[in-house]
Amino acid sequence: MNDYGGWLWLLIDVVFLAVLAAGFVALLATREPATDRQGSSPLLGRMAPPLAGETLDGGSFDIADHRGRWVVVNFFATWCPPCVEEHPELIAFDEAHRAAGDASVVSVVYNDRPDEVHDFFADRGGDWPVIADGGLAAVDYGVVKVPETYLVAPGGVVVQKYTGGVTRDMIEADMAAVMAAVAPSDEGGA
Repeated sequence: MNDYGGWLWLLIDVVFLAVLAAGFVALLATREPATDRQGSSPLLGRMAPPLAGETLDGGSFDIADHRGRWVVVNFFATWCPPCVEEHPELIAFDEAHRAAGDASVVSVVYNDRPDEVHDFFADRGGDWPVIADGGLAAVDYGVVKVPETYLVAPGGVVVQKYTGGVTRDMIEADMAAVMAAVAPSDEGGA
């Protein structure tokens, strides 16, 4: 009788684990993809860390020179599939805001070779500064994997972090939400 009881408990355990695994799979299958998620960061609500350096085209970039404009700081690598997927979205955002001069994009190379990055931009487009600083900015921003993108408000404060990919619509929606939150109210507010 003890052998039968042992087998019964084993069967109950196996069925329980199967139901638990099925529930976990269902949860993962029904939640929104990670590419649509905003991330948390200790930088949110704080001044953006300094970001300055020589760009791959021989120019220079300093985020401090962009005060008064939105800045999209994108950490990426050419070997990263979500980075490749989000690149057209960054191009669309840059093109939409370049003429108005209200926002700019800067890319920061993450563990990649400058020649690969140069070829990537030559093949896929994108006309904004690209910095390869050996990983210093990634440490300052707390980047653990790419792509990670930070939205810096005109005053220099980090207002959003995106992980796993970003879209033009996501960035513009967050810009609009921040502007609406700081706009004076119609009820005579400051």
